[in-house]
Amino acid sequence: MTLYLDINHKSLNKQGEELCGDHVEIVTAQGKTVLVLSDGLGSGVKANILATLTSKIATTMLKNGASLRDTVETILNTLPKCQVRQLAYSTFTIVIIDDCQHAYIAECDNPALFFYRHGRNVPLQRKEIKLSEKKILESHIQLQEGDMLSVVSDGAVHAGVGAMLNLGWAWEDINEYLKNLHVVNKTASQLNGNFLGVCNNLYNGTPGDDTTILTIKATRPKEVDLFTGPPEDVRLDKKFTEKMTENNGRKKVICGGTTAIIASRELKREIEVDNDTIQRDIPPIAYIEGFDLVTEGVLTLGKVLDRIRYYNMDAYGYENTSYQYNGVDLLTKVLMEECTHVYLHIGKAVNPAHQNPDFPMTYNIKFKILESLIAELEKCGKQVTRIYY
Repeated sequence: MTLYLDINHKSLNKQGEELCGDHVEIVTAQGKTVLVLSDGLGSGVKANILATLTSKIATTMLKNGASLRDTVETILNTLPKCQVRQLAYSTFTIVIIDDCQHAYIAECDNPALFFYRHGRNVPLQRKEIKLSEKKILESHIQLQEGDMLSVVSDGAVHAGVGAMLNLGWAWEDINEYLKNLHVVNKTASQLNGNFLGVCNNLYNGTPGDDTTILTIKATRPKEVDLFTGPPEDVRLDKKFTEKMTENNGRKKVICGGTTAIIASRELKREIEVDNDTIQRDIPPIAYIEGFDLVTEGVLTLGKVLDRIRYYNMDAYGYENTSYQYNGVDLLTKVLMEECTHVYLHIGKAVNPAHQNPDFPMTYNIKFKILESLIAELEKCGKQVTRIYY
């Protein structure tokens, strides 16, 4: 079975710095995914340059088949030297995962990678090698469903130094906390948000170092079909509803009153509106046999977009997520926690009610919301496929 890699990274900047001294780069090419977390010497602009160069050089070279030795040598020969310390220095952790779910890991001076399987930490068999006077620790993992890997920068182990914790947050204590988070949190984004929330609290809200976490969860693919908007041509209604009833094992979601009416008419199934789910600014949900969720269209999608955009913008906005029984929360939960792949079935008919009178007819509010929502979902690592009718 091909596993889905739920990948997410989040960072806290050192207090007073606009740029983060850590950088994460992720590329997928030629049947492999290359991930690099790099931590530049110091903080601010100089650290950001060092970390960004390191991670971009590493991903570019490794995805094209360069050896680790050549990659490390290129990094060392390229990094600009710090004028104060006369060093060109950046730590890094490299993870390369191929299509057979084999993971190769190379660590250089970052805190040791955390690996969890069946709810417990599994120590890695690391082999030490020397490349250009740098000590590199290599290890290999054959990923299984449910496995999780997390990499943190040293800002995490420094959290609380001189404040809440005299010696900082020890690796062993972080390990225990992440192990528990792995069991509770369904997504990498949610886990990372919770983790950085704790780091920020240990720093008393004023981080003394750049802090980053990169998490990879190996999960079974979970797919959802989301149908919104009537087809451009009414003759496509039948084809549209045939897709709704395909027995493909996916969750089925309808967003839009007209779409629900088409489904009800073509499939000869009743619509039951749940008036108890009406809120001041959220329309009610409905029930149709065979569908996991039926919501209103533009208003609900717009609020879901705002919610997911907030999660993506805020380093630990997901920390205290709770869901109520309404269309916005239920759809957000489906998209954020209950799927890895979204098949977006979009009817191209233009609803005059969705037009801004200050814009031409081609500028449709619904389509703009959908394009923005797709972009935010892809930032979360979701794979989105568009199908138009």
